[in-house]
Amino acid sequence: MIAWFVLSALQLAELSVSSVVHMLYGFYIFSSAVAGDLTQTLSESILKPKPTVEVKRIDQAETTDVNDLPPIVLVHGIFGFGKGRLGGLSYFAGAEKKDERVLVPDLGSLTSVHDRARELFYYLKGGRVDYGEDHSKACGHSQFGRFYEKGEYPEWDEDHPIHFVGHSAGAQVVRVMQQMLADKMFDGYEDTNENWVLSLTSLSGALNGTTRTYLDGIQPEDGKSLKPISLLQVCKLGVIMYDWLDIAWLKSYYNFGFDHFNISWRKTGLRGLVDCLVGNAGPFASSADWILPDLSIQGSMKLNARLKTFPNTFYFSYATKRTTKPLGMMTVPSGVTGIHPLLFIRVLQMSQWRFPREVPLPYKGYRDEDWQDNDGALNTISMTHPRLPVEHCNLIVRSDSDCLPLQPGIWYYKIVEGDHIMFIVNRERAGVEFDLIYDSIFERCRKHVFRQSPQTLPNEAQQERETNETREAEM
Repeated sequence: MIAWFVLSALQLAELSVSSVVHMLYGFYIFSSAVAGDLTQTLSESILKPKPTVEVKRIDQAETTDVNDLPPIVLVHGIFGFGKGRLGGLSYFAGAEKKDERVLVPDLGSLTSVHDRARELFYYLKGGRVDYGEDHSKACGHSQFGRFYEKGEYPEWDEDHPIHFVGHSAGAQVVRVMQQMLADKMFDGYEDTNENWVLSLTSLSGALNGTTRTYLDGIQPEDGKSLKPISLLQVCKLGVIMYDWLDIAWLKSYYNFGFDHFNISWRKTGLRGLVDCLVGNAGPFASSADWILPDLSIQGSMKLNARLKTFPNTFYFSYATKRTTKPLGMMTVPSGVTGIHPLLFIRVLQMSQWRFPREVPLPYKGYRDEDWQDNDGALNTISMTHPRLPVEHCNLIVRSDSDCLPLQPGIWYYKIVEGDHIMFIVNRERAGVEFDLIYDSIFERCRKHVFRQSPQTLPNEAQQERETNETREAEM
C-alpha cells in the first residue's frame, strides 16, 4: 500500500511538472507571436515609408519559368501551424523563403491523419473539404469543412506533380493522402493516382508510431484510449474548453482544427460541453478521431497496413536522434546543451521506457532496446522508413552524394544528430545545420528528382538566355 501511494505521488508530481512546462512553452510561443505582430504594427505606423512608384520591366519568360516549377509543400506536424497562423511566426523557421515556390498549408494541429490528409488535398485543389461520408458518420462530425475558394495549385495532376516535405506527423499525412489519390477516394476527381506526388521528404517523420504516446497518456493495451490521469487528459480538457468557448480572435491566431466537430457553445450549449468532457461526443470519444491514437505503434500499424511505397515517387527521410550509449551500456541523452529544455526530460524518459510486462506486445519481435534511441518525441527507429507491419524497400545514406542518381520507390534515409524541434520554429538553435538540411532538401527536389527531364531553375534559365544572347552578338 505504501509503495502504491509513493508511486502515485511521483506520477502526480511528474504530471504537474510536465503540464506546467508544456503550458509555459505554449504561452511563450503564443506571446512571442503576438508581441512580434504588435511590434511590426507599431513600426509600420510610426516609420511608415513614403509611397514610391517604380516602373519595372517584367521578364515574361522568367515569370513563366517560376510558375512552371512544381510547388514544394511543407506540411507541419502535431501542434503545428501553417502560413497565416500565429501572426508572422513560421513553423519551418523561414525555410520556405529558400525556394521560389513553396506552400505552407495550415491543417488541423490535433486532428487525425485522415482528416488532415483530406484538408491537404482541398487546400491544393480548392473546394469544400469533404472528410468522407462513412468516416464522418463513424466519428460523429460534419462531412464537410472549410471552403477553399481557390486552391493553391488547382492544376495539380499527374502531369503537374508536387514535392512534399512533412515534419513529424506531417510525413504520415502525405502518405495517407497519396494512398487516397491512388484509391481515387476524392469524389468528383476520378482521375487521381499516386503519381500526383513526385517526392516525399520525411523530416523527423512519424512513420511507425512512437512510445512517447504511452508516456503522455495513451493506453499501451490498445494504443487508443486515454489513461485516467495523464498529460493527454490535461491536453484534452484544454482543447475542449478552447473550442467550446470559440473566441474568434484567439482561433484566428491558433486553431486545433476541430471546427467540423461543432463543439462551440453556440451550437451545443452546456450539454455539449459535458458530453465532450465525459467522452460521449467530440474527437476524444470512443472513435478517437484525433492525432495521438494515430501516432501510437498500434495506430501507425493500422494505417501502414494499407499504405504503399509507390514505384514512381521519390522518398527521402531524415531521422533525428539525441541519445547515446556510452560504453555500450544504458541509453541516455547525448549531452545537455544541445537538447531543447522542453525535450531533455522527454529524451531521458523515452530512452528508459519499457513496454508493460502484463500487456501484449504491439507486434511480433518487438524489443524495448530497438526503441530507445529517440529525439524527445519520436523513436529513431520509427523515422527511418516504413517498417511496420511490413518493411518497405530502403537504403541508409551517409552522404547525400551516395544516393545519386536517385531511384524512385526506395526510402533513402539519413540519421541526423538533433532533437525533434531542431529544424523548426527557432532557426538559431540549429545554426548551420538548418541551412544544410533545407538546402539539401530543396536542391534534391529541384535538381535530382524528376520523371522525364531535369527542371530548369529560373536563375539557370536567365543565365542560359544571357549566354545565348552573347553568342548571337559575337556571331
